Amino acid sequence: MQNHFELFGLAQAFALDTDALERGYRDMQARVHPDRHAHSADADRRAAMQWATRVNEAYRTLRNPVSRARYLLELRGVDVALESNTAMPAEFLMRQMELREALEEAKAARDAAALERLGADLGGERRTLVAALADAFDARHDDALAAQLVRKLTFLDRVDAELREAFEAIEA
Repeated sequence: MQNHFELFGLAQAFALDTDALERGYRDMQARVHPDRHAHSADADRRAAMQWATRVNEAYRTLRNPVSRARYLLELRGVDVALESNTAMPAEFLMRQMELREALEEAKAARDAAALERLGADLGGERRTLVAALADAFDARHDDALAAQLVRKLTFLDRVDAELREAFEAIEA
């Protein structure tokens, strides 16, 4: 069975040609979309539905840097150990606490400007970590470092989700 990269004709690397991913996705969708098989036999319709589901899952996985990194590590037989490996550098743990405090303060004050600043900071940190992840995978071939960076990005994504919820609460 093809992996997600092969499905779209892409090199198995973290750095990704997003235009090629989009083209591959559209091409595959055009071939396997269930609507194209509406008048086919039941078995053909089920197969088309399964392929469409697989194509959608592969696309979502590769489009998101954290999901793509986790998938690459999985292909390489590396467990990211999100739940069991919580060891992080002290500097990162301190940054986690700072982010959580800033988020709680901004939420309590219903301070949209503070939430926006926090969101901008998170975006910058995320871009830096994604660049480091690309380096860890494609230049250094350091899966252990990549796994650690995935854990960091996963944390930032959680804070970002809480940040979006805080914005929604203010707007409600």
